[in-house]
Amino acid sequence: MVDQLGKHQSEKQIISSLYDRDETTRQCQLVIDWLERIAAEELENYYDKVEFFSDQSVAWENTLHTLQNRSAGMPSGLERPVVTEMDPDAPIRQRRPLADLDREDEVRLLKYMFAYVRAGQLDEAQRLCAKCGQAWRAATLEGWRLHHDPNYDNLGPGGEVAPIEGNPYRDVWKTVCWRMAQEEHFQLYERATYAALSGNLRELLPACETWEDYLWAYMKIMVDMRVEQELRVSSTADRALSELPAGYWDRVFTTEAVFQELQASANESVQAEAKEHFHLIQKYLILGDVDVVVDEMYEWTKNANSRPPHHLVRFMAHLVLFLRTIGRCTKDELCVAILEAYVHDLIEEKHTHLVATYVVALPQDLQVEWYARFLEGIHDREARQGCLELAEQAGLDIPRITKLVVENIRTKDAGEFSIDTDAALEAATSEEDRYKIEAIDWLVFDPSQRGEAMRQANAVMRTFLAMKKHSAAREVFNKIPPGSIDVIYKNWQMQDAHDSFNDWFEHYHNSKPTKPALHQGASFTEKIAFEHRERQYETEVGRWNHTLMLQTKTTVDRIYNVLLFVDGGWMVDQREESQTDESRSHQMALLRQLCLPTMCFLLHTVLHKTTQYKECLQLADIIASDQHGLYRVFRKDELQKLLQLMRDSSIALLDKNMDPLGYDIK
Repeated sequence: MVDQLGKHQSEKQIISSLYDRDETTRQCQLVIDWLERIAAEELENYYDKVEFFSDQSVAWENTLHTLQNRSAGMPSGLERPVVTEMDPDAPIRQRRPLADLDREDEVRLLKYMFAYVRAGQLDEAQRLCAKCGQAWRAATLEGWRLHHDPNYDNLGPGGEVAPIEGNPYRDVWKTVCWRMAQEEHFQLYERATYAALSGNLRELLPACETWEDYLWAYMKIMVDMRVEQELRVSSTADRALSELPAGYWDRVFTTEAVFQELQASANESVQAEAKEHFHLIQKYLILGDVDVVVDEMYEWTKNANSRPPHHLVRFMAHLVLFLRTIGRCTKDELCVAILEAYVHDLIEEKHTHLVATYVVALPQDLQVEWYARFLEGIHDREARQGCLELAEQAGLDIPRITKLVVENIRTKDAGEFSIDTDAALEAATSEEDRYKIEAIDWLVFDPSQRGEAMRQANAVMRTFLAMKKHSAAREVFNKIPPGSIDVIYKNWQMQDAHDSFNDWFEHYHNSKPTKPALHQGASFTEKIAFEHRERQYETEVGRWNHTLMLQTKTTVDRIYNVLLFVDGGWMVDQREESQTDESRSHQMALLRQLCLPTMCFLLHTVLHKTTQYKECLQLADIIASDQHGLYRVFRKDELQKLLQLMRDSSIALLDKNMDPLGYDIK
């Protein structure tokens, strides 16, 4: 066996090379490994273990006992004829049965042995045979291993000869296994065991019961064919490989054809299982049809008549999150709908501690909508506080959420605002009214929301007063904590502008994805992993740029809100009083001189870093405008710094083949 370069290759090396270069073979083997792992987990609770019925290491002990009694002239108690010899071929050669108890033990052993083969635990099947006194049967299972002589390339230390692996006559052994699988005198599970080892699908399927068993059988035969085909193409052994039976090559399967076979299976149970939700998902994932599986899951969630069970919706949501992580989720709108279905289930089943974790996976507007809907059903004050803490940990927009909660509750079942002149002098407070009163609590947990709390409270109180529910209106008024007016005035626009810039700065400098690197001499597996990381990096950079654009717009708007403040400007007193408070006016002037230049520099930083050079120069026009008079609050050194920044922006424009003011050069 010599490759194209003249280098010797054993059977094991040939098939290892096949797996390295053939993606389809690798994927089919992954499916087989997965199915065998499932079977191995179920095998732990196998109810018909041989060890439960016998602990003897002698094969066919009851038959042996009968023959020994007859040889000694003692009555055996068994009138029916049994085999007269104890070799493994005796029952077939003599066409005589074993003792009844031995026949039961034999069927049990063969079924358990096939269960081990189905679970991919061939070594355990051999151990079981040897333990039950059938070492010869364990030996028949050994011939599947691919031949490999490690001494051909080099010897061990000191010329030590390493043991040879596998079976040099594997092709002959496989032909014999094929014939054994077709021998009608053998028991069903014995034939199926050798069928699995020889690629005989027709004899393997009768022992399979479930959809997973059938899929395993088809995939195993499919991989077996590719292995045999590769060996016959690439092998240049001294002897010609034995021809496999004609029936071996009757049907060459593809992955798509395998699932078509399962759907049209003669086994009605397998046909029905092929239509189950989990199996459909598994089918499309194996086929790589991610878009189709997302379409299917979306249709299931929209079917009001047969809504999927909670555990299935949970699985679908986690599958969508996984597909997002690996960058394979192309139908984002449908994926969001599936996540919404799971969030809906969590809310319905009151999984309070999980809602925030999954709501954060939704787009921001839907985050606010769904978490607000969830909070509407939380009435206990401590539970409300806990839900807000969970939302904060998840990074949800708590101010928007609590605002929407209150608005939803306040406007629920509310008709057109009107004054009831015929109502009693004092109307009673209903349960619905009390629900609206308690909703104000959502806005008093965070002091920064006192302004919104007062706005919503005013709206509720106006409604109550119109309905002459004065007691209810007073309860709403009492919900507003003392000192709220002071808290509101402290949350000025300057703070919003600063916070927005800090968020932008953090995102721009610390959140940009790091480009992956591939080291010299990387292996094939490392290159595949690098390609995956590189695709994921490109997706993350796109998201980062999108978020940066949104954050930049928000920051620029908020800073301009301060710079272009109405009514004379930010911190310009518009009160008309006979006596002027000189100290207050002086403090406000100092604040303008301290904060406004800083705001201008921060705004230039944001615009320049995001390559909005033309807008940088427009900022200079605004500062120099007499309408706003911002230039008056700049010191000389600050004006010099501003001019230097404008110079940098003009140079950047020249580098982009534009004139220094940002216009195209004709």
